[in-house]
Amino acid sequence: MNKFIPISIAILSLFFSINIFAAASDDVKTSSEDFETTMYEDEIYDPLEGINRAIFGFNNVADKIILEPVAKGYKKLPSPVQLGVGNFINNLKLPLAAFNQLLQGQGENAIESTGRFLVNSTIGIFGLIDVADKIGLEQKQEDFGQTLATWGVGDGFYVVLPLFGPSNLRDTTGMVMTMMSDPVNAYAVNRGEAWAIPLRTAANAIDQRSQIIDEVNALRDNSVDYYAAVRSSYYQNRKAAIMNTDDNILTPLPLISIEFE
Repeated sequence: MNKFIPISIAILSLFFSINIFAAASDDVKTSSEDFETTMYEDEIYDPLEGINRAIFGFNNVADKIILEPVAKGYKKLPSPVQLGVGNFINNLKLPLAAFNQLLQGQGENAIESTGRFLVNSTIGIFGLIDVADKIGLEQKQEDFGQTLATWGVGDGFYVVLPLFGPSNLRDTTGMVMTMMSDPVNAYAVNRGEAWAIPLRTAANAIDQRSQIIDEVNALRDNSVDYYAAVRSSYYQNRKAAIMNTDDNILTPLPLISIEFE
């Protein structure tokens, strides 16, 4: 663990110079009206908008020239390979998700997430096969940003992280907490395999980005103000996640962001 502390500090010091830009959304037909902002959305507290727009522009270019082409190449892999990678990545998120569910008083969900992790890590061959879903153990994501919100911590101001994408002060704090406490990453560092952490983050970004190639392009092409549309999408998705809103009753909006996990 002593080795983990300086490595974590080093990762944090590079936080604002390393960027992975990705997106996750449901399939949806889009038009310019889908990405217009309301008066409420225009009032999102964004005191660093000038700086944020500059970082956003950089992220957008990085996505176009690096992440999107890689995601398109990944998309050409056989479907079972893509599914296995996605399952494996999602399985690694479960220990921290269960911990956050406990912190939020969601005891039943925490037990379900723990059971899901144990089933998929064993019968599901290290999470490559989603056996748990077939027996009714659903994937439920919770993070430290959601936990802080549940505890009454406000959003704070909006920020665009290089190259992690849109966030706010509370969710950025939650991301740092994830960096410092993720048990899978801690295990990798203690085993002398710290290289696995950025590999895991990159794989997660590519997997997510490959799922919404057309949707992100539609958002770019149809938005009156792409920056404002992404900002609006971020806040609406995060509000839904914090309130544990059923995805089936949501208006599909792209979430242009990437998790550290």
